[in-house]
Amino acid sequence: MSVPPARSCAALLVLPAVLALTGCAGTAPSPAAGTGTSTASAPPSDSAPRAAQGQRIEVSIAGGQVRGDTGRVPLDVGTAVTLVVTSDVADVVHVHGYDVEAELTPGTPAELSFDAGVPGVFEVELHEAGTVLLTLQVS
Repeated sequence: MSVPPARSCAALLVLPAVLALTGCAGTAPSPAAGTGTSTASAPPSDSAPRAAQGQRIEVSIAGGQVRGDTGRVPLDVGTAVTLVVTSDVADVVHVHGYDVEAELTPGTPAELSFDAGVPGVFEVELHEAGTVLLTLQVS
């Protein structure tokens, strides 16, 4: 049985989207590559690529409300990311796809540093609360 040409073309158009979405749960750098601390860098200038400068993302959670760099945050592949999360309750913050996580102690900022080396769309969430804080769009 042969597949009609229209169906095979449609399947070829859908395949890249499916592959991009599987990046959310796919492979990423090992946790050791994404651990450690780093210092904040100056905001990127127009003359320097964003990946070379790095990007600091800050989020706070108080009374169940998320504030700061929320929503979809675009990043260039290879950007050094420093994610700072402050919460009023204990939890674990996790960057999906990169398997980077940190314990949250109420009132104390937790800092996660990693290189955004894998393209895709990745959620950053609180594990216990199940709250999505933001989404990283790495391209």
